[in-house]
Amino acid sequence: MTTHYYTASSLDGFIATDDHSLDWLLTQDIDDEGPMAYTAFETTIGAVAMGASTYEWVMRHEAGRWGYSQPTWVFTHRELVLPQEGDVRLTQADVRTVHAEMLDAAGAKDVWIVGGGDLAGQFADAGLLDEVWVQYAPVMLGSGAPLLPRRLDLELIEVARNRNFVCGRFRVARR
Repeated sequence: MTTHYYTASSLDGFIATDDHSLDWLLTQDIDDEGPMAYTAFETTIGAVAMGASTYEWVMRHEAGRWGYSQPTWVFTHRELVLPQEGDVRLTQADVRTVHAEMLDAAGAKDVWIVGGGDLAGQFADAGLLDEVWVQYAPVMLGSGAPLLPRRLDLELIEVARNRNFVCGRFRVARR
């Protein structure tokens, strides 16, 4: 099983605006069935982790409906409203503990760290992150939530163009 951080980024390295919005991303031209696109990636995933800001954006964007079929751990220190459907678990536990639970829940499938960048960084710090997939959108945000606010050495293993996006898949270099 592989633990992935799969995300989109502006060219200047931000995954969300200062107010945690991804609206800038939804106006970009990408082929959902194209190279390195979400549709095929998502079918390989058995468990999901995300931060509270990402969770809240998803819930607002989906009008309160939960769009993931996989069990999902939301890292938060706040009270959050859970959706009626789906398997969403709020946690304040260490990423090592949650990662073990995620691997068990994922079965033979992979694990996806949706975001944010700091959460993915915590998994990387613990030696639990295997790959980073980034779909670079032709946008400059100027500021916002950074892609991954850590030093992390990577090895490029795949690159593709998907309409206006430059897509890269990287293996985390082990020390």
